[in-house]
Amino acid sequence: MCLVMITRPLWLARIERAWKQAPVTWLAGVRRAGKTVLAGSLKDTEFINCDLPGGAARLQDPEAFFRSVRQPRIVLDEVHQLPDPSRLLKIAADAFPRLRVLATGSSTLAATRKFRDSLTGRKRTIRLTPVLVEELPAFGVTSMEERLLRGGLPPALLANNYSWEFYAEWLDSYFARDVQELFHVEKRAVFLRLVELVFRQSGGLLEITSLAKHTGASRPTIMNWLDVLQVTQVAHLIRPFAEGGRRELLAQPKLYAFDTGFICHTRGWDKLRPDDCGPLWENLVLDTLLAIPVSRLHFWRDKSQREVDFVVPFSRDRVDAIECKWNPATFAVEGIAAFRANYPQGRNFVVCPNLTKSYTRRMKNLTIEFTSPPLLALDNPSVIPSSD
Repeated sequence: MCLVMITRPLWLARIERAWKQAPVTWLAGVRRAGKTVLAGSLKDTEFINCDLPGGAARLQDPEAFFRSVRQPRIVLDEVHQLPDPSRLLKIAADAFPRLRVLATGSSTLAATRKFRDSLTGRKRTIRLTPVLVEELPAFGVTSMEERLLRGGLPPALLANNYSWEFYAEWLDSYFARDVQELFHVEKRAVFLRLVELVFRQSGGLLEITSLAKHTGASRPTIMNWLDVLQVTQVAHLIRPFAEGGRRELLAQPKLYAFDTGFICHTRGWDKLRPDDCGPLWENLVLDTLLAIPVSRLHFWRDKSQREVDFVVPFSRDRVDAIECKWNPATFAVEGIAAFRANYPQGRNFVVCPNLTKSYTRRMKNLTIEFTSPPLLALDNPSVIPSSD
């Protein structure tokens, strides 16, 4: 299947919505997530590849360039390759407010020295996740296990055969282009060892001391590098929700890898067993929550080790609870019941694969809604984040 032929209406709609809120939209996402193809599918746009000498040359005089544009929208692909991308975007927003600009590139842009202006009030940010569950039919994927094994980067998902070389080459490119070039990290082998450990332990509690021990790096170095992983969206830190005091676990966050394909790759899996699918499914549900996007996302665990996979606070009196289950028959209500003893108000979801219609059950005097990622309805306001 040709990647260019695949349309992604969910993300196109979010770009259009962001443009209604601000003149500049920043499309972030990891390498090979499909940013360029998505941007190229927009209609009525002038497309500039800033990574090519010709594209960069056209932008040397920003005012002259913007005056020459005949289309109402402009795509500046790989804009972080320019010497001063924030100045270019600021000129577009301030001097040509009727233009709508989509800037794509490394998710690290806001953390680099090149980005000298935060463009406060002028931009909205969209973070492109790996391919979501609701997008799988467009990619010709009918097996959820195949999505978990290969991950959600379009080239890996669309390849004729599973290939470990793709993941190894991606990691090499990620270090060279996103880590070494932008953050000046020199210890390639040690850094990639940390990445491997994070991927292997995805979904577990963050143990700085353990990561330092197994990589040979110092604790401050590990903490700095974890910041790099988060800024580049290769890892997601989910902090515990703890408004109820000492009965709850207060300190350790969880750390998730960005993609199930890389989890499988680092664990040496070329096929999945039934027990593998549950933790990987939790990662895939996390992608849905990050894509919505929810304004706050946590997990919950008490000192008795009762746990809720994800909780989404909406207000002081409402917190939604979300459990991820590969097989809904294995769901046990004790975790949500313990959570509701502290936080009685909110909806309770169990998110499962392959459900075409949501349904509810009463369990321990609680209403539990069984649903799937495309049907998950959190009543979240349609607001695109304004900053990175």
